Amino acid sequence: MALQIGDPAPEILAKDQSGNEVKLSDYKGKKVILYFYPKDDTPGCTAQACNLRDNYGALLDKGYAVLGVSVDDEKSHLKFIKKFDLPFPLLADTDHAIVEAYDVWVEKNMYGRTYMGTARTTFVIDENGVISEIIQKVDTKNHTDQILSKND
Repeated sequence: MALQIGDPAPEILAKDQSGNEVKLSDYKGKKVILYFYPKDDTPGCTAQACNLRDNYGALLDKGYAVLGVSVDDEKSHLKFIKKFDLPFPLLADTDHAIVEAYDVWVEKNMYGRTYMGTARTTFVIDENGVISEIIQKVDTKNHTDQILSKND
């Protein structure tokens, strides 16, 4: 069953781009923007990451930590971060444990071909680890505005 606003956010355990272990529970007491995206260094994912980067100071001022998640590996994440100077960690979910726990590993269809992939989705998690917002129709170029307009 899909996660809903008010549900406790499932714990995550993953490695970031530098091989550091990251757990959601490490952020207890902070608001977290946990955003899922399909693939490093693709146009939509780059627009979304750069929008969060360009507004990172405003997000920090509002008390948010930002974590990106895709099924790409640590090496791909590190390259993406360096190329676009991203100031937040990207978590490697190569075993699909996180995308499945958050129910964002879905069947997709492009050019008549069906395949499994990550649904671009953002979960805003409050200081107590509870989901306060779920954004499924992500505007990649204005994502920070979407987050702050609903959670300010």
